[in-house]
Formats: sequence, structure tokens, C-alpha cells
Amino acid sequence: MNRDSKIFVAGHRGLVGSALVRRLLAEGAENVVTRDRVELDLTDAKAVDEFFESVRPEYVFVAAAKVGGILANATYPADFLRENLAIELAVVGAAHRYGVEKLLFLGSSCIYPKFAPQPMKEEHLLTGELEPTNEPYAVAKIAGIKLCQAYREQYGANFISAMPTNLYGPGDNFDLATSHVLPALIRKFHEAKEREDPSVTVWGSGKPRREFLHVDDLADACVYLMRNYSSGEVVNVGVGRDVAISELAELVREVVGYQGLISYDPAKPDGTPRKLLDVGRLHKLGWKARTPLREGIEKTYAWFREASLTRAGA
Repeated sequence: MNRDSKIFVAGHRGLVGSALVRRLLAEGAENVVTRDRVELDLTDAKAVDEFFESVRPEYVFVAAAKVGGILANATYPADFLRENLAIELAVVGAAHRYGVEKLLFLGSSCIYPKFAPQPMKEEHLLTGELEPTNEPYAVAKIAGIKLCQAYREQYGANFISAMPTNLYGPGDNFDLATSHVLPALIRKFHEAKEREDPSVTVWGSGKPRREFLHVDDLADACVYLMRNYSSGEVVNVGVGRDVAISELAELVREVVGYQGLISYDPAKPDGTPRKLLDVGRLHKLGWKARTPLREGIEKTYAWFREASLTRAGA
């Protein structure tokens, strides 16, 4: 993959896709191709086929997906399964038909069993039952991995898959109805600070442990893998360390500067007890994450505040 290579980033307006575009442009990529949903509906196989036929990208990053937290997954399970399967079938199939040199598919750490050994190794995939609160999304992502592996096995396609841990960063979704835990906490504490609320309630018991990777680190890892990895085996992308949700809440409160109390609602679901990725394979390939969690949260909160001010002034 060179500066003048034609690179298609599917899902460039999302958290991961926008970070990939930033990363590619920062290193001088001159031919990054993007399409928003109005221009190209990635669930429309015919439209995707026509796009690949006319544009002929050489490299493809599949960062497009329907994503959300526990509430969104519980509310729209059919949408999560249907839309993600449609995107994968359309994009991966077209990439093969029109001679894409290399494709990187982005999955999610939720593909691993609910009670997988910790930290979770790539070989733990399909060794146990999934977490029910995001099972449709996980099934769709597993299908995407297997689709890439099948094209590699049957046709020799150079399609690879990376499995990131929980992500956060600029461009994240801060909608409390659909967001993941870290951006939801940032918004909750920020608004509680603005209103001078005496306390903030966090879903669940606070005991589950999660690993968090800054999205710019993921983008860097994806570009690194596109250049340095060509195997059908999945590669975990994470930092190799996790924190309890209660610890995360305290850290976000400190960064935001909220002075009130934190309470927990155990009636709300906790999700998987722990999700920590084994990143030994990626480390052996020569890549490690660089952004400490507190620094990443500070950067994300600064972006959130700036975006909030921009919306307020619009």
C-alpha cells in the first residue's frame, strides 16, 4: 500500500472510519476514496457492486457497521443482524469480484464467548456461548470473519480480520440511548456538572471489567496490519489491560471535574463479566498501543466539549 494506492474506507463517517481517514491522510495518502450513505448504501448489494466496478479500489478497510451499546442491541436485534450481514456480504463479495488487492475487515471483541478465559486469545472464537445482550451483532461479526476466511480459502483472496477491543475517541457516539459505556459516562458527568446534580447513576453493578483502546491507536494498528500481515488468522487489537467500570467512572468524573456522588443501578444489565484481549500476536508483529487511558479520556472530553459548543452555536 503506497501513497498513490486507491484506498476505500467503508464507513468513513463513523468512529473508526474517520480515524482511519485521518491516519491515512496524515501519512500522505493521495487517493483515499469515501462515500457517505446518501451516495452509497452499503447494504445495497447492487449499488456496492456498481461502485466497485467503476472505482476499482486496490485496498479496502471495512469499518462500516451498525453499532451500539447494550440498550441499542436489546432494542434493535434484527436491525443489528440484518444490516451488518448485508454490509459484509456486499462489500467483501464485490472486493473479490473486482480484484481488490487486500481487504481488512474490522470485527469486535464481543465475538468471543461470554465466559471465555481471560485474557481472550484469538483461538477462543466459537468455543462457547455468546453474551445474550449483543448476540445478534456478535453473530454478524463472526459471519464477516468467516466470510473473509472462506474467500481466502476458496479463492486465495488476501482478506484479513482485526478484532478491536472497546473503542473511544473523537467522533464517538454520545447519545445515551445508543452509546457505549465510556462516551455515555462522559456525557452523564458533563451534564450533571452543568446542572449541579448531586449524583450520577451508572448502569449495572460497576464490577465488570473492560479494556479501552483509543480509536487513533486502532487506526494506526489497522494501517500497520494492512502493510505487514497477510494471514487468515484473526488478530486482536487492544492494550492488554482492563479496568472495572467503577474505576472508569471515577476516572471520567475526575477528568470532567464533577464533584457529586456516583451510584450504581444493579437492576440494569452488566453484560459480560470481563472482556480483556490477549494482544500477544499483535505485539509479536511489532505493534503496541501508545495512548494511556487518562490521556485518551482527556482528549475525548475536549473533543466532546468543542463539538457541543459547535452544535449550540449552530
